[in-house]
Amino acid sequence: MTQVRRVGVLGCGLMGAGIAQVSAAAGYETIVREVSDEALQKGLAGIDKQLSKAVEKEKITAADRESTLARITGSTDLSALSGCDLIIEAVVEDLEVKNAMWKELDGICAPTAIFASNTSSLTIADMAAATNRPERMIGLHFFNPVPVMQLVEVVRTIATDQDVFESAMEFARSLGKEPIECRDNSGFVVNLLLVPYMMDAIRALEQGVATIEDIDKGMRLGAGYPMGPFTLCDFVGLDTLAKIGGIMYEEYREKRYAAPPLLKRMISFGYFGRKSGKGFYDYSHDPPVAVGLGL
Repeated sequence: MTQVRRVGVLGCGLMGAGIAQVSAAAGYETIVREVSDEALQKGLAGIDKQLSKAVEKEKITAADRESTLARITGSTDLSALSGCDLIIEAVVEDLEVKNAMWKELDGICAPTAIFASNTSSLTIADMAAATNRPERMIGLHFFNPVPVMQLVEVVRTIATDQDVFESAMEFARSLGKEPIECRDNSGFVVNLLLVPYMMDAIRALEQGVATIEDIDKGMRLGAGYPMGPFTLCDFVGLDTLAKIGGIMYEEYREKRYAAPPLLKRMISFGYFGRKSGKGFYDYSHDPPVAVGLGL
């Protein structure tokens, strides 16, 4: 197997910062790259905050926090990742943006370096085909929040080397995660099943089946889900859900992945969920209250 010592992370947003944190915590020298110093410092500050909270809750020691931070280096220069054994991409869900970086990294990284994407809906093959190393491209799909969620979907294409697949599985395990093997289809396992569930809940609301609160309560108490579909929509982000669903609709042409009219209207008004303060619930209240949508 390929030995991973140095890990590069493309992007220091919510997912990228989480991946960098767990990588450094597991003992890997980790280099995280952002497009601007402002975005980089924001991401690094977020990692520091998460680790400090973990110390307060006695989940890690102060020494653990310091050693984890010491293993993280930030940069706005893509070439800073040239010496990495594994590079994990966690940037905007846009194939052109991702492939532009992969093409550049392909020319500056060692031929043995493994390229991995944290995409949740694009296919790995569409990125691998843009490089000269399709056999060394794989998917490593983490879940939010990365330090807490145990699952990693390890996605292999028809061209992925067995060594690369085994190295990726071992890397995920070394982070304390539980990896599962997935075929390279849009949505992999979780989003393939989860996105239509969330879209169906919105359609049920449109059709007057029940209220936001009762649909959420029904799935929590009846199906044992930790949160209802509308709470989950707000957590994921309504704009993110629509983006992922749109990509999957283009792949499968299955209407259950398409955004319902209500979702489109809410996004138009800036109702993105928790991150904007309002989605299916209004988060200016404690506890949040369901938004009146005129249905």
